[in-house]
This record gives sequence, structure tokens and C-alpha cells, in this order.
Amino acid sequence: MDKLTLLGLLVALVGILTGQVLEGSNLNVLFQGTAFMIVFGGTLGAVMVQSSSKVFITAIKMGRWAIIPPKSAGLELIGQMAEWGALARREGMLALEARLSDIPDPFVRKGLQLLVDGHSAEQIREVLEIDIGSWEQLRWQGARVWEAAAGYSPTVGIIGAVMGLMHVMQNLSEPAKLGSGIAVAFVATIYGVAFANIIFLPVANKLKAIIMQQTQMRDMVVDGLGAIANGENPRLIELKLQSYLN
Repeated sequence: MDKLTLLGLLVALVGILTGQVLEGSNLNVLFQGTAFMIVFGGTLGAVMVQSSSKVFITAIKMGRWAIIPPKSAGLELIGQMAEWGALARREGMLALEARLSDIPDPFVRKGLQLLVDGHSAEQIREVLEIDIGSWEQLRWQGARVWEAAAGYSPTVGIIGAVMGLMHVMQNLSEPAKLGSGIAVAFVATIYGVAFANIIFLPVANKLKAIIMQQTQMRDMVVDGLGAIANGENPRLIELKLQSYLN
């Protein structure tokens, strides 16, 4: 679990609410179900319109990475590939076939299968780099969905504010209610700007960083498998791959 994400959200929320209290305002005015529905629903609808179903679903699934990032098994992978290299040098590539069933990651399993099938390092790299490109492109599109939400959210908030002011204008005959009505109308704008800059944009940037890390791990696997295919010393393979973690 990424505790820094949760801490950051908490700090932002506490800062905003504390500022509201210090200004002498009532916290209740910030909690408006109508404004929330306008901003959240409008933003969600906008990103659905711009995205394909596959990209949208991927983006929603990726959202959890901001709090629970994918596990990084870099050290474990390096150890495994050094072991595979030693086994391949002793008994040949076909000896690695018994290890295929123990690999949960389909990308790593695919690469090892190519190695067992006797493909060269260049052929393995060619196939896996296409795989990496497809994986990376879909995830980048998913991250851009969150980025797009940060662009739509403030505008939808303004729509909510205008709708609230229209409602206020319909009640001009009751001047005592105008002040509170206008305050409520602008809560939608606060929601729009806050969602964009505290949730959507930070999550998008964190997802991009995670995608880069995951891509780097896949590049490491490609280099490791290529080194095994070339018959390099297992210790040299391990030292080379450790540079990725640094």
C-alpha cells in the first residue's frame, strides 16, 4: 500500500477544511450532494465519451495503483534469471521447460518459452518488445483518461455554479436567502477544481511513474533472457540486471 498517497490526500483535505474553519465559515456548506453529482457525473460522462471501452475499463482498474501499486519483483526476477542462466549452461535450454509452470507472469513465461524453443536473443527481443509496446500504449492511454478528467472537472464545476446561480435568480423575491444560495452554488466550482488538482491530476502522474517502472522491469527481463540465449556467465547476468534496480 502506498501510504504517501493516503497521507497526501489527508493533508490536502485537512488543509482545506482547516482553512474553512479559520475563515469562520461553516463546514456544512462544503458538503453538497447536488454539486457532487453534477461534477462527478459530468466529468465521468465526459471521459466516457472520449474513451474507448477498453481504455476506459483499463483506466478504472489502474486507479487502484495509486494506493496499491503493482508488486515489484525485481530482485526475485534477477535471481531467477541468474539461476536459469546457470541451468541452461549446465543442461541446455530444454532444461528450462520445467520452470514454465512456476511462472505466474504471462510476459516472463512467454519470454522463457521463446528461450526454450531455441530462438536467438535478437528474435526474443523482437517479439517481446512488440509485447512491451502494446502493454505500455494501453496503460498510457489509461493514465491519460485520469489526466483528461482533470481537464473536464473544473469546467463541469463552472456549469454547476451557473446552474446554482440560475436557481438563486429564481428566488430574488427572498433576499435573505440569496447569500447562502450563492455560496452553495459556488461549491460546485470548488469540487471541480479540487477533484482536478487533488485527485485526478496527481493520480494520473503517479500512474505514469508506475508505468515507467513496470516498463523498465520488462526491459530488464528482455535483457536477461537475451543474455541467457547468448550463453553469458550467470554472475555477469546478475550484475548487469542489478543496474536496473539502481
